[in-house]
Amino acid sequence: MEPIHQRTTVPRKKPTLQKRYQASAIPGPQQGKRLSLKQIPRQHIVLASILSAVLFAVTTMMPEESAHGDRLASDQQLPRLASMQSQLADQVGPQPMIGPMQPKNHGWTELTVAPGDTLSSIFNEVGLSAQELHRLIDTTDEATVLNRLRPGYQLSFHIPSPGELRQLQVLTSPLEGFVYKRYDARYEVEPVLRTPDIREVVRQGEISDSLFLAAQRADIPANVIMGMADVFGGVIDFLLDPRQGDRFSIIYQEKYLDGEYVGPGEIIGAQFINRGREHIAVRYENTQGESGFFSPTGESMQKAFLRNPLDVFRISSNFNPNRRHPILNTIRAHKGTDYAAPTGTPVRATADGTVTWAARNGSFGKLVVIEHHGSYETKYAHLNDYADGIRKGSRVRQGQVIGYVGATGGATGPHLHYEFLVSGVHKDPRTIVDQLPQAVTLEPAEMPRFLERSRAIIERFPPSSADSRLLTLAGPALPSLEH
Repeated sequence: MEPIHQRTTVPRKKPTLQKRYQASAIPGPQQGKRLSLKQIPRQHIVLASILSAVLFAVTTMMPEESAHGDRLASDQQLPRLASMQSQLADQVGPQPMIGPMQPKNHGWTELTVAPGDTLSSIFNEVGLSAQELHRLIDTTDEATVLNRLRPGYQLSFHIPSPGELRQLQVLTSPLEGFVYKRYDARYEVEPVLRTPDIREVVRQGEISDSLFLAAQRADIPANVIMGMADVFGGVIDFLLDPRQGDRFSIIYQEKYLDGEYVGPGEIIGAQFINRGREHIAVRYENTQGESGFFSPTGESMQKAFLRNPLDVFRISSNFNPNRRHPILNTIRAHKGTDYAAPTGTPVRATADGTVTWAARNGSFGKLVVIEHHGSYETKYAHLNDYADGIRKGSRVRQGQVIGYVGATGGATGPHLHYEFLVSGVHKDPRTIVDQLPQAVTLEPAEMPRFLERSRAIIERFPPSSADSRLLTLAGPALPSLEH
């Protein structure tokens, strides 16, 4: 595959071709008007006159020789004539562009997809026909990515002559994309996969207001701090547990390409000290190539259920069997927990399971019910809409988005109503998780390898004043590696 074309692009505000022509005060090809002498700029007339005089003088001074001699003489004059033309052009200055936009940088035209752009409008902007667009889309199945252009995608068109597309490079990220190359009357596609340089960094923060503001102050990307919240989602309720003074540390990867930062990578390990209790999670890949996060004692951080079904929120109503209903104004058992959140906030399944209901249900409004292994059931009510593919009989995974917060049914405002049932009996979603079976641990044969690799990660965390007896899952102290 040919080397990737390097470039620097900036967002643009696209003028239309017609506006380009109007800006130069010269009619474009679509206007179809002939230029009169008065319409031609004075500098054009001067340049044409000078060039005509030079050509006349050269031809009259050339000796009359054979046809072969004439050709040799002309060849000798061409370099000097080209130099004279270049000097004259420099004196007159750059001329306005006439006609469609010409590709720059040796036939390459580069742009960044902006909001509202379509493939058709982009092709028109770079001077390519609708026929060329259809030829590209119809000759390869991989061209479907072009129908889903997103703002920020980087496009590079190789157009060696007007209307002739030889290559199109589409970068969906700094590291991935596709190259479409034309061969005769069809296109073939090749993937673009660039390998970044990986650097591991350690970031630390302390909560004085919220976890996310603390992460911003520590220069931790939002998706990294959200990843940490997911890792600890089975042991820490990030709605209620964090307190002022809590501390956290994250070891994660940063990706660099040609010396420039392009984004974060995987989380290697995380430490969260909540009310003096230290929680540690270490990423580990076993001998079968399966990876996950584990406590220092080798217990999986992925619990049977997440402690809450949302990412960013606040609790508006706790589990209360004697709560007064806000609409009916009666004492009515509130068999669940309400999470206030903006309309459209994603709702996640708290555990693996099968959807048994995905439709309207009276005061619940749009409701999703999931049946989990072991006589457990969860309900998600007042949804604004369902996620794609969520219907009765669908299999879902823990953390999968199943719908979006709304205010359907008997809701006073946008929020999620979440219920947890065990054998048909309602339980408090915030406390039932602690009563569920413990997570699985690594196989004994994996433990020596795990302990060796995890110790190197744990030693990078700052020392904690937490009592070792308060380690997550009340496991024993880290065993010694000495024999």
